[in-house]
Amino acid sequence: MEQEIAVRLRWVMMYHETGNAGLVCTECGISRPTLRKWLRRYEEAGEDGLKSQSRRPLNSPKRKISEAVRTEILRLRAEHKGARRIQNELRFHDHQKLSLATIHKVLLEACVKPLVRPRRRVRPKRHSRPFPGNRVQMDTMKIATGVYQYTAIDECSRFRVLAVYARRSARNTVRFLERVIEEMPFPIRCIQTDHGAEFFAETVQRRLVRERIKFRPIPLGSPQRNSRVERSQIADLDEFWTHHVPGGEGIDQRIAEWQFNCNWQRPQGCLRGKTPVERIAELLETKPLAIDMDGAHDRFKVRIERAADTANGASKDHAKHYFCAPKIASST
Repeated sequence: MEQEIAVRLRWVMMYHETGNAGLVCTECGISRPTLRKWLRRYEEAGEDGLKSQSRRPLNSPKRKISEAVRTEILRLRAEHKGARRIQNELRFHDHQKLSLATIHKVLLEACVKPLVRPRRRVRPKRHSRPFPGNRVQMDTMKIATGVYQYTAIDECSRFRVLAVYARRSARNTVRFLERVIEEMPFPIRCIQTDHGAEFFAETVQRRLVRERIKFRPIPLGSPQRNSRVERSQIADLDEFWTHHVPGGEGIDQRIAEWQFNCNWQRPQGCLRGKTPVERIAELLETKPLAIDMDGAHDRFKVRIERAADTANGASKDHAKHYFCAPKIASST
């Protein structure tokens, strides 16, 4: 430090003696702006002005984290949530956009221990459909009295459609089915559900026939066949409904925002960190999504499933309990 001050003082003294800035810069090997800077500092503070000063900014409002946000990060971590899950919840519920590095920094400063996940002996094999719309899982979930969530998720891209209704009924199922067909950005070939009565209503079955969509209920006693929609509903309970009052004002708008977040902003581990929309765009480059639905199967060969027939347990193969839809006679 003292050596640096002595060198800069020599530049200043040489300029005061000669009055020639060009000569000083040539002899000392410095630029004119550098000489002017140290001359100005020497005139303002004397030899103390020749000391090197810190270049650290006085403040950085965009990088500053409030105490409330810090507390919220630690609260979410206390619930055994990882950094990426904390990032998603802060972005959706608190409108805070923080990087993973910032969240890790807060956890490190608080001396929070890393999460320890039990290691699985055998890595499970993920089964996925070859293209979006090949099969869509659908289910309902009771949130509270008079509040039911309808959920549909594509097995390939994990694209989701959500809605809230006051009842589980055939009418609401048809309304939700129309919404799924409209909002999913690809044609749907097959819908898979459990044995809820709302899916076996004749109005629902005939609407599927009219839309040329196959209906495949899972076998009785095998909820794991609908695992993707079941798991997504658990995430809804943990991350959405814990922050919102069921049946509250504006709940339809909030569930639509949550659906947008899941499809456009939320990375999926099963998709290798991609969002459902990114996965669809990736598949669009290699596989055609505009499937000819008219040629997929004849509408008069699509069969209507009845819940009573599958409940009898006459056969383990649920595909044998289909009844043909009546064929409409062609006019001559």
